[in-house]
Amino acid sequence: MSGGTSSSLRARSPHPAESPTIDVDHDSKSIELRNISAGEDGNPKQDGSATSQAAQSAHSQADVDPRILRRKANIHFAAMCFSLFLAGWNDGTTGPLLPRIQEVYHVNFTIVSLIFVFACLGFISAAAANVALTDRFGFGWVMVIGSIAQMIGYAFEASAPPFPVFVLGYCINGFGMSLQDAGANGYVSSWNESTENKMGIMHAVYGVGALCSPLVATQFSEKRHWSFHYLTSLGVAFINTVILCLVLKFRNQDDCLAEIGQKPLETSGSQSEGKYKQIFRLRALHLLAIFIFIYVGIEVTVGGWIVTYVIDVRAGGPSSGYISSGFFGGLTLGRVGLLWVNKTIGERYVIFLYVLLAIALELIVWLVPSLIGGAVAVAFVGVFLGPIYPIVMNHSGRILPPWLLTGCIGWIAGFGQAGSAFLPFLTGLLASKEGIKSLQPFLVSMLSFLFCLWAIVPNRPRVVE
Repeated sequence: MSGGTSSSLRARSPHPAESPTIDVDHDSKSIELRNISAGEDGNPKQDGSATSQAAQSAHSQADVDPRILRRKANIHFAAMCFSLFLAGWNDGTTGPLLPRIQEVYHVNFTIVSLIFVFACLGFISAAAANVALTDRFGFGWVMVIGSIAQMIGYAFEASAPPFPVFVLGYCINGFGMSLQDAGANGYVSSWNESTENKMGIMHAVYGVGALCSPLVATQFSEKRHWSFHYLTSLGVAFINTVILCLVLKFRNQDDCLAEIGQKPLETSGSQSEGKYKQIFRLRALHLLAIFIFIYVGIEVTVGGWIVTYVIDVRAGGPSSGYISSGFFGGLTLGRVGLLWVNKTIGERYVIFLYVLLAIALELIVWLVPSLIGGAVAVAFVGVFLGPIYPIVMNHSGRILPPWLLTGCIGWIAGFGQAGSAFLPFLTGLLASKEGIKSLQPFLVSMLSFLFCLWAIVPNRPRVVE
């Protein structure tokens, strides 16, 4: 601002002695900041709400170099991706270790499936508590709490304790993983740029974690100290905790969004109603949650039980654990490599195609008695199932109210993680009565149900009364 402009401002003031002087050394950015912090009457605003502070911070970020904001956004995105990497690592661990766990603890299919039941309890507890915890402590704190819970769970499991303590570790681990899964999905879905691609990449990183874990777990499954694999998992969880602390700095979601130049989430709806009541009145939410419940259950059932199926039914050897890596490798490839197919056909309709192809491939695994052919088919099942999860999360962002999106995504993701425990448990019950050969008929029926369920999921947002 020039000196002449400063003089003219003083001349127009009716009370020169009382009017604030503007230092010629101050640039327009500092004047903008002064105006933000003052009301129309020139007095400081008294609104100390987190949303107001985040809005001011976002306004102040407007003049920051876009390259700096982009770099910060990439750092935040990388932190969310690593949380999903840990989730994938966790889900890919159990399959190769299941036969060894049965051997060590002398338990049948039903009893060993209790690890999935206790994990399910952790997932459901976190899904129910996520909104309240986030409102109370903030997004950054909840993500760190979730990562620390996973560390505690892995510490329990690493010592190969008595079986009840071992499954308790799965419960604590499930609670922590569900909090992070909900937080990461809710946070990225609230961004306003390239959300579809980011979701695809983030969940591809989940697949990378699920691909890497069986490679390590298979090696440990043949060792005397098989449970030391969980020390490796503990190390990954520790790195994740450090990253979340450094990047999110225990802040709430609006402040994190403001740091990367994003606007705080829209607030609307009835303020007299609690968030839980508003969220659970949404029919679309329940349909999406059930869909993800079944989908994630199928995903983890394939990755977890296919090793036992191949060993018992197809006479596979100790290296059968690598088939689980093939499935999760296909999952990773599909989430990135099929992005162009999603855009060409449309995310609404491409899910029908992917589910039909997955059913056809599962029929091959079921009816064709070939070890190699089955392994290849399982890998392609991963390819076609892979894109479904990020597509559903993108669809949720389109049809659910923006002011409830984070809580809704949290519930959907947490409920889905419960499916990752419940369906494998049902598989264990069936295997105890009918043998592991029942795996493929069960998967085909669940995939058929998934196809029907997607047909009734709404395609457009509905007004919340």
